[in-house]
Amino acid sequence: MSDLSHARILVTGGAGFIGSALIWELNRRGAENIIVTDVLEQTEKWRNLVPLRFNDYLEADDLLPHLQAGAFGKFDHVFHLGACSATTERDASYLVRNNYEYTKDLARWALEHQARFVYASSAATYGDGSAGMSDELQPSLADLRPLNMYGYSKHLFDLHAQRQGWLERIVGLKYFNVFGPNEDHKGDMRSVVNKAFAQVRDSGTIRLFKSYRPEFADGEQKRDFLYVKDAVAMTLHLALTPTASGLFNLGSGEAHTWKELAEAIFAAMDRPSRIEFIEMQAELREKYQYFTRADIGRLRATGCATPITTLREAVRDYVRNYLKPDRRLGDELPAPGK
Repeated sequence: MSDLSHARILVTGGAGFIGSALIWELNRRGAENIIVTDVLEQTEKWRNLVPLRFNDYLEADDLLPHLQAGAFGKFDHVFHLGACSATTERDASYLVRNNYEYTKDLARWALEHQARFVYASSAATYGDGSAGMSDELQPSLADLRPLNMYGYSKHLFDLHAQRQGWLERIVGLKYFNVFGPNEDHKGDMRSVVNKAFAQVRDSGTIRLFKSYRPEFADGEQKRDFLYVKDAVAMTLHLALTPTASGLFNLGSGEAHTWKELAEAIFAAMDRPSRIEFIEMQAELREKYQYFTRADIGRLRATGCATPITTLREAVRDYVRNYLKPDRRLGDELPAPGK
């Protein structure tokens, strides 16, 4: 693992799911000189921060004024993971201000101050995938058609960065379906693993959406599921590889069905398989992705050798070491085999 013990690091969205997991991995690599920003409000996100080590915290609205006033000096790395990530958010003006304008301002500051800027784009920018899900994108980036305003707000910045020539100097991350510890606060945006754990615990049954396309049987819709521990390892690899720039898919490179995911959850909980297929809300049906799989060839070409945790192994680790004992990343884990 690379030594980051002397690095000065800014992490936005640091109390959130991937952001707090990133700080956990940074701590494991010796980094503690970290400034964390987020929007805590009345959520339980603060619990993700408790086991982590960092230098200071401030609310996201206070960050840009502090940076412009020179309050924090220089950073070696800026990880911009803060955003409204709700795919069902309907306030387009809010998403433009929060996900697009804020990112433009922070990226401009980072570039002006020679900080390595790594930001979260999203696989949602690909829409239904009909224009492909390749990150060998530069000529075809404008051809993508996101299905929701969240995806479009991310796409707007990708396009802006391309027009400004920034993609030659920064790294954008198109996370696919990331799941794992520290996502409890996300409500309806939690992963199916998190939601299904509670369903199995309480009723013994996992409820999955029916399919509304004849080429996909119920439960045979496919996603590229990526464990959050792998996601942050990939993120740090790209941040620490000076020659890496542009947009990168971050996924497992494999597509698994919802049935396969459900079976992994039942196995991790030592419970018999019981799946119920339910109706999907009408307003979601036209915006539903039936197949995602990340082409991670560009990532691998940068020398990234991060091994992909198998779906069953990842679900088992998540369920047994975090969901059952209600732990966060950084909490003391039980001894092996417990």
